[in-house]
Amino acid sequence: MQKKHQKVQVLLDAIPHIKKFYGKTIVIKYGGSAQTSPDLQEKFAEDIVLLKLVGMNPVIVHGGGARISELLEKLNIKSEFIDGHRVTSEETMRVVEMVLSGDINKNITSLLNYHGAKAIGISGKDSSIIKAKPKDNGKFGYTGVVTEVNGQLINNLVKEGFIPVIAPIADSATPSHPGFNINADVAASKVASAINAQKVLFLTDIKGVLDKEGNLLNSLDKNDVERYKKDGTIAGGMIPKVDSCIDAIYNGVNKAHIIDGRVEHSILLELFTSDGIGTQFLRKNGTNNGIDIEKLLNEI
Repeated sequence: MQKKHQKVQVLLDAIPHIKKFYGKTIVIKYGGSAQTSPDLQEKFAEDIVLLKLVGMNPVIVHGGGARISELLEKLNIKSEFIDGHRVTSEETMRVVEMVLSGDINKNITSLLNYHGAKAIGISGKDSSIIKAKPKDNGKFGYTGVVTEVNGQLINNLVKEGFIPVIAPIADSATPSHPGFNINADVAASKVASAINAQKVLFLTDIKGVLDKEGNLLNSLDKNDVERYKKDGTIAGGMIPKVDSCIDAIYNGVNKAHIIDGRVEHSILLELFTSDGIGTQFLRKNGTNNGIDIEKLLNEI
């Protein structure tokens, strides 16, 4: 009987959070072990379906870097990274699109539908949802910088009851162009801003942003991020993640979070518990017209 009461208490504790996010759109960047472990894939699907059932609107933007690297290695195509961003040759771009738009995107969509969701898999190329240009004047090959996201089209899908599952491949203005490979963290941030999402969650293979002693940094602002990048605390693949978080919260998204996708039901733990997990990113601008923005954001 005690266990039953504990379960009821967990549900009661979640009610204020469910009320808070009812009808809100949450963008989730899905990657890392959560995407490759069969057990975690099932837990992820259950979380997404539950979010939908309690009135939230999840939008998924997925990565696939591990699978891309694996296939490139089998094909003897060299992988190169600069500051956590993949350099994409024309040959690599073919593999990237095949893996992201074909393999991974449809597997995620099928898994969500199996668990009772109404998911639809799309690429940024579909109806030119995501447009891009070459990153750093072509220094990264066919890796692109997002120039535009058609938020209205994504929101229309949400209004029709769909859960969009978006592959981070962008369209180009040139018809014969193979398109652009977009860092999935960057794509998630841009999509979240374009659709005025309440939150964007980045699932990764680490507890969050860690200091040099390996301790979790629970909350960061823009100045913190710049300081930690300068001293090397934030480096490599973490750079595009934290930059994407900062970009999102300064472009219409209320909060951004980096959470540990290796933890079962990490999405629910972040959204439906008071403590949450991982690292949250906040705008700390002091006050505005007498309103304490930081305090207000902490209540969202």
